Amino acid sequence: MRSDKTGMSITGAALGGMQDAQSKLERKAEKLAPPGRSPDTGELAGDMVELLSAGHQFALNARVLQTADEMQKKLIDIFA
Repeated sequence: MRSDKTGMSITGAALGGMQDAQSKLERKAEKLAPPGRSPDTGELAGDMVELLSAGHQFALNARVLQTADEMQKKLIDIFA
């Protein structure tokens, strides 16, 4: 039972991280390319770094989910 709780917390943390990254991506994309307005080019380099960082955060959390799924499948195979 304890491993199920740990697995769920890993999944929950990864999903939370993905949601956080998605929010950051959406905010930065809106700032970089606002609809109907010119983008603020004063902080363009910093915004791009943050955009790339959020993209990496999303990808890493997706990898955590994939790894957790693979581990669960291996445990099922071991106990089956």
